[in-house]
Amino acid sequence: MRLIETGFDDLYIIEPKVIEDERGYFMESYHYDALRSKGVDIRFIQDNQSRSRKGVLRGLHFQNAPYAQTKLIRTLSGTILDVALDLRKEKSTFGKVFTLELSSQNKKQVLVPKGFAHGFLVLSEEAEILYKCDEMYHPEAEGGIICSDPDLNIEWGVSLDQVILSKRDQQHPTLANAKFKF
Repeated sequence: MRLIETGFDDLYIIEPKVIEDERGYFMESYHYDALRSKGVDIRFIQDNQSRSRKGVLRGLHFQNAPYAQTKLIRTLSGTILDVALDLRKEKSTFGKVFTLELSSQNKKQVLVPKGFAHGFLVLSEEAEILYKCDEMYHPEAEGGIICSDPDLNIEWGVSLDQVILSKRDQQHPTLANAKFKF
């Protein structure tokens, strides 16, 4: 398992070791001791899975303290553009965005720490996502940032009038108007 730094504190790309042969492949998608040996000591307690069609944009979501979540995101099928927005005001990367294409082919994962908003756009005809969380979901702690915030200048790769957003995601505030605490 390879841990790749991203330029954001505690935000990592994880590349699992994939063993392939004529039968298919095998990989450890998560190994607590392997990550802990690299300085990442996180115990996940909840898995979430979603399937979405092309053009669906989910996010940018977060949970406030004391229920903030670290997430480990991977794509089971299809391809997504994964986006993490740093909301940690004390960091030099506050307000900056990290993006990475995740797919069932590249098998890359993103470890998004507490203090980030997270979202993704489905690029393939359909995509299935699995993400581990180190805190249970608490609706009273949820928040979001609008994906079209012009100050963030996120390169989604498509016109945002072509994406499919939930009513909730359409109503999120901009970063400048959002309330969050971590």
